[in-house]
Amino acid sequence: MSRAINLDAPLDDVKALCVRHAIAISTIEALTSGGTRVVLLNPDGAERVRQLMKTKIITTTVVRSSMHMARQPQPRYR
Repeated sequence: MSRAINLDAPLDDVKALCVRHAIAISTIEALTSGGTRVVLLNPDGAERVRQLMKTKIITTTVVRSSMHMARQPQPRYR
């Protein structure tokens, strides 16, 4: 199962939930189309968030900020 989840919830609410339940976040970002995309460090944490926020999971296509590409490491060519 994927560690990435798109949620119809504010970024701060998702962070607070993860802190409250000791779930480690790998990365988190606000979605341009509304809501939050969170990637958890392990699949168990992702499954726990899915259980806790099952009514808030976005299953349709979302629009991410183009800035998420800027956070990716640059490829190294030799």
